[in-house]
Amino acid sequence: MARVSLLLFAAAREAAGTNRDVVDAATVGEVLDVARTRYGETFASVLAGSRVWLDGEEPAAGDATPVTDGAEVAVLPPVSGGAGAPVGGDAAGEG
Repeated sequence: MARVSLLLFAAAREAAGTNRDVVDAATVGEVLDVARTRYGETFASVLAGSRVWLDGEEPAAGDATPVTDGAEVAVLPPVSGGAGAPVGGDAAGEG
C-alpha cells in the first residue's frame, strides 16, 4: 500500500467538501474506490464524468495503474465556459 494525495477540483471538490485527502491504496482504482466510499453518491456521480490523472498524466493502465508513496491522484471534472464572445467575433457571432 502507498500513501497517496487525492486532489479534488471544481464539482468533485464541492461534492466531497474538501479539496485534498490522503488515501492508502495500491492502484488508482483503489484510491477512487476509497473516495467513493468516503464521499458518497454525489461524488461518485461527478467522478463518473471526470478525468483522473496520476502525477499530472493519464494513468497508463487506467484504474489498474499502481501508485507509489507520495503520488498525486487528481480528479478533474469537466468545466463549462462562460458566455464570452467567440474568438474573432462579437457575442452575436458577427465580425
